[in-house]
Amino acid sequence: MIYDEILVRYGEISTKGKNRKLFIDKLKSNVHYVLKDFPNVKIRAQRDRMYIKLHGEDMDEISKRLKKVFGIQSFSPVMRVNKDIETIKEKSAQLMKKLDASGKTFKVQAKRVDKEYPYRTNDLNQILGGHLLKTIEDLKVDVHNPDFELKVEVRKDAAYLTCEVIKGAGGLPVGSGGKAMLMLSGGIDSPVAGFLAMRRGLQIEGVHFYSPPFTSERSKQKVIDLSEKMAQVSGKFTLHIVHFTELQQAIIQHVPENYTMTIMRRMMMRITDEIRKRRNGLAIVNGENIGQVASQTLESMYAINEVTNTPVLRPLLTYDKNDIIDLARDFDTLEISNRPYEDCCTIFVPAQPKTKPRRDKVHLYETNFDWEPLIQQAVDQIETVEITSKTGKKEENEFADLF
Repeated sequence: MIYDEILVRYGEISTKGKNRKLFIDKLKSNVHYVLKDFPNVKIRAQRDRMYIKLHGEDMDEISKRLKKVFGIQSFSPVMRVNKDIETIKEKSAQLMKKLDASGKTFKVQAKRVDKEYPYRTNDLNQILGGHLLKTIEDLKVDVHNPDFELKVEVRKDAAYLTCEVIKGAGGLPVGSGGKAMLMLSGGIDSPVAGFLAMRRGLQIEGVHFYSPPFTSERSKQKVIDLSEKMAQVSGKFTLHIVHFTELQQAIIQHVPENYTMTIMRRMMMRITDEIRKRRNGLAIVNGENIGQVASQTLESMYAINEVTNTPVLRPLLTYDKNDIIDLARDFDTLEISNRPYEDCCTIFVPAQPKTKPRRDKVHLYETNFDWEPLIQQAVDQIETVEITSKTGKKEENEFADLF
């Protein structure tokens, strides 16, 4: 193995002030969780960098997992060496030879974090560049588009050498920004909205509305598989499955057809908000996008939002659909979302749903039936699934037992 550690750069966390340590501790906890099945790995977090000591563990698999951890701007597999200049020269040449740099082009980019170190940045660039040109056959300098860029960071404790910078997921560590409930339908948009919310530090729990026998077990499994993708980012994911059949049938029976979509969404919002209260969440997240479907016009959102004072976050509000599809592909959810299993939002779509529902009519139609017993029944019979990142193992619990 060429490298023995991974150096992690924080990115946006570095802009934090006195509370930076809270973000770093949360990131360290998240990294530890996604790497928990690598027993030899040791993680050390400092104010401006995190270091992951590999101790012989699989660097490729660890790197694959780190790419998904929000809060990491970039990371590099590194050689950690003594700061003595002769040692740095020797190890730099050793690294370049292992990377088969002979006949290639290169540049040196040094960074002197330890300001007491006797060699300045330009001195290091010249010393190391000259040594590599003498040591490695047919090596040439190209400062604009090199085959290899040797990065050298001289810090208080050691010097770190690498030729790789791997882009991270960016954002803030999951769990650093509070908890929210994600209305997870199983389509393309809502999982992407969940990932974007997690990227801003939110801890997300999913709420899925399930209407058997009109929706199948395969549609339920589809949402569980999407949840497992989210668990790969945070280490675990909680999914609440709401059995919605009776309430949905009552809506179809007691509400004029063109208003069924609006009333249904209001019921979903009420139930999600009740789950949020019981789970100590602070917001609701959904995948709504202005004008994409009838329930997502501004008038519809206005009518639906009336049932709660809880903040409703819509990360995809202004996104183009093609951009959302690209994000779904990046988050590796697109293929799952495209499975042809209907969810409860699509099985009873009216022929002409109301795109500009009026609140006074919504209020009138909701007085036609006593909805509260069915809402409470749906909440009390929720099925909760805890999903872990490693195996996707599912443990079902009675909802009431969690409070």
